[in-house]
Amino acid sequence: MISPPEFWQDPDGSKHPAAVILSPVAAIYDFIGRRKIRSARPFVANKAVICVGNVSMGGVGKTPFAIMLAEHLRDMERSVIFLTRGYGGALKAPTLLSDKHTARESGDEAQLLKSVGPVVVSSDRPQGARLAFSDSDAELLIMDDGFQNPALYKNLSFLLVDADTGFGNGKVFPAGPLREKPASALTRAEAVVFVLPEQKAAVPESLLEWAGEKPVLRCWLEAEMPLSTGQRVVAFCGIGRPEKFYRTARQVGYELVRTKDFPDHHAFTEDDLAGLQALASEHEATLLTTQKDHVRLPHDLQTQVTTLPVRMQVDNKELLTSLLESLF
Repeated sequence: MISPPEFWQDPDGSKHPAAVILSPVAAIYDFIGRRKIRSARPFVANKAVICVGNVSMGGVGKTPFAIMLAEHLRDMERSVIFLTRGYGGALKAPTLLSDKHTARESGDEAQLLKSVGPVVVSSDRPQGARLAFSDSDAELLIMDDGFQNPALYKNLSFLLVDADTGFGNGKVFPAGPLREKPASALTRAEAVVFVLPEQKAAVPESLLEWAGEKPVLRCWLEAEMPLSTGQRVVAFCGIGRPEKFYRTARQVGYELVRTKDFPDHHAFTEDDLAGLQALASEHEATLLTTQKDHVRLPHDLQTQVTTLPVRMQVDNKELLTSLLESLF
């Protein structure tokens, strides 16, 4: 996946010539999406479905939030199973993942989810839900992504918004980064989750006004501290916003002597690792990457790369519990 154009995230990017030229295409894209949602007759599963989605293209923390939800539900003594479409993986048919499935088969998000609980990979959400509930004793299904997919009925939808970048230039794809108009998305969400760049960051007033009367949660990713601060690393990743990873690594005490960006969901090769290892050796540093990237490394080389574990934290666990209890 190529990096998104800079004018997508520029608040004034709606005036960019490319955004203006692409606006008619964006209007068609938005019309097709709205018509698809209006005309859908979603499959209703026999157990509750929770959706973790967002309104913009790219990562905003859906998978870490889904993992946090599963752990919170486990504390509530509820059993869950995940459903994801397996972006970047080769699996075609709905599949309940086993330990033998690799990231190349399932996609990287599925591998992260699998470390927490059972996972079904299926681009067809209804078929995935049927498989999930027929092959497990789970009481709930957590769907990582799929907010704009109307094929499966959602009992509870969390709409995640990056509080740092908001809605970018405010335009729908391809004129901007949005999958749909924020006002339309808000009508189908039971709660809004603002993902902060750090715990003490504030949510812009414009975003709070947009959320209106919807229940609001504030979340942030908390990274694990390294064994020793000042550790020299060559940091690399293939995610939507690499600068977020690098900023977090610096905040917890790593010294980033070099950084290397790869395309989002990049399938790392042995040649990639050889080049990175040479760079690390040149700077007398070790290699550091994200958990999401680590599962895509060649298996026999994973031990040679350090990861930066992160966990999603939430500001109001009581509100989260109340929202989840509404399903029972």
